Amino acid sequence: MVWTDCLNALRDELPDNVFTLWIRPLHAELRGDTLYLMAPNPYFTRHITEHFLDKITVLARQFSGGTIQQVQVQVDARPGLAKTSSRESTVPPATKSVAQSTTATHATQKPPARSPNGRALGRPLSTSFTFAQFVEGRSNQMAAETCRKILTSLGDAQHNPLFLYGPTGLGKTHLMHAVGNHLLSTQPDARVMYMTSEQFVGGFVGALQQGKIDDFKKECRSLDLLLVDDIHLLAGKEASLVEFFHTFNSLLDESRQIILTSDRYPKELTELDPRLISRFSWGLSVAVEPPELETRIEILLKKASSSEVDLPRNCALFIAQQVIANVRELEGALNKVTATARFKGVDISLEIIKESLKDVLAIRARTINIENIQRVVVEYFRIPLKELNGPKRTRIYARPRQMAMGLARELTNESFPDIGLAFGGRDHSTVMHACEKVQELRNSDPNFAEDYHNLLKLLQT
Repeated sequence: MVWTDCLNALRDELPDNVFTLWIRPLHAELRGDTLYLMAPNPYFTRHITEHFLDKITVLARQFSGGTIQQVQVQVDARPGLAKTSSRESTVPPATKSVAQSTTATHATQKPPARSPNGRALGRPLSTSFTFAQFVEGRSNQMAAETCRKILTSLGDAQHNPLFLYGPTGLGKTHLMHAVGNHLLSTQPDARVMYMTSEQFVGGFVGALQQGKIDDFKKECRSLDLLLVDDIHLLAGKEASLVEFFHTFNSLLDESRQIILTSDRYPKELTELDPRLISRFSWGLSVAVEPPELETRIEILLKKASSSEVDLPRNCALFIAQQVIANVRELEGALNKVTATARFKGVDISLEIIKESLKDVLAIRARTINIENIQRVVVEYFRIPLKELNGPKRTRIYARPRQMAMGLARELTNESFPDIGLAFGGRDHSTVMHACEKVQELRNSDPNFAEDYHNLLKLLQT
C-alpha cells in the first residue's frame, strides 16, 4: 500500500523519537485521488499539517505514480481510537504511569488530586530533602542562600528562572525539593510540580495520544512553582521542547517561579533550542560545585546522625579524604561502612572503613597521589617540576609549591613528614606552615582561591 511505503521512507528520514511520536499513530484512508491521514486530536492534526504534510504529499505522489494528488489530515472520530493498544505502546514503559496519571487526573475536570502529605502534581517531593538537612559550604552556599531568598519573593524577575548547574550528585535536586517542601509547608494550597525532563516528555506524550493535551497544558501553566530536573535531557525531544517552551513562557509571563537543574551552564547546552537557552539566562544561574573537605566531613556526620549511626570524627575525616567526587558517592561509602560494621557487630573504626572501602582505596591510590598532584600543579602553572621541589623561594615557585602541599594534605592520607619528603626533603613544619598559608589565602585572595578550586576540579576528574 502507498501509505506503507510512505511510512518506510519517513522512518529512514526522521529521528526515531519523532517518527514514533508523530507518524506511527496516524491511520490512512484512500478516497479517490486523496489520501486522508487520521490523527487523534486537533493539536496532532495541526502539528502534522505544519511540519510533515509537504513531505508526505511528495512521497504519496511518488509511490502512487501520480494517482494520489493531495493529502489531507483530519481528526479521526472513530470511538476509542486514542486508547487503542497500538498507540499506548508508543509511550515508553518508564513514563506510561506518568502519562496515565496525568490524564486520569483531568478526566473529571477537577483540580489535581493531592497525596496525603499535601504534595500536589507531578512526582512527589522527598520529605527528607529540606533546608535543615542540607549541609552548606563554600561550594554550595550561594545556591542555598538563593533558594531561601526565592521563598520571600516567589517569581521575582531577578531570579526567575533559577538555573542550578553542576556535576551530578552535588545537591541540586535536594535544594529544589527543599524549596518545594518549604513552600507547601507555609502555603498548603500552592500548586507545585516536580518532575524530571523525561517525565515531562512522558506526560506530554501520554496526554497527546489520549487527546488530553489541553488539560496537560492547563495543568502545567497554572502552577505557582515548577521544578524540572536535568533539563539538558530534553535534547532531541522536538515536540516536547516546543511544549516546554510555551509552558516556560506562560509561567514567566505570569511571574510564576521556575527552578531548573542541569549538568552544564545554560549557554553550554548547545543541543537545545537557542530560544530556550536565551530564556534560561534571563534569571539567575548558580553553580553547585563539589564539596570541599570540611563540607564532606559535615555531610557524613549529619548523615550518620540522622541514621542514628555513631561515626567518630576521625573516621569521617578519613572517608571524606577518600571520596571526593560527589555527595551520592560519599553517602554510598558511609552506607557500605555502616552495613559492614553492623554485619560484624562492631563499632565503626578506621580498620572497618579500610576493609569496607578497600576497592575505593585501591583505585584512589592509583589516581590521586602526591606524584599526580605535582604533575597537575606544574602543568597548570607551567613551571618545571625541579623548581616545584627545589630550594628556590621566589613567589613564582613558592605559591604553587604551597598549593601542591595543601592539595596533598587534603586529597591524600600522607603525613606532614611524608609530604615534606616528597617535596625535596622539606621538614614537616614547613608543610604545616604551607597548609596554613593555603587556607589563609583561600579565604583572602580570590585569585588564589580560584586557582586552588581549578586544581581540585582537575584532580577530581
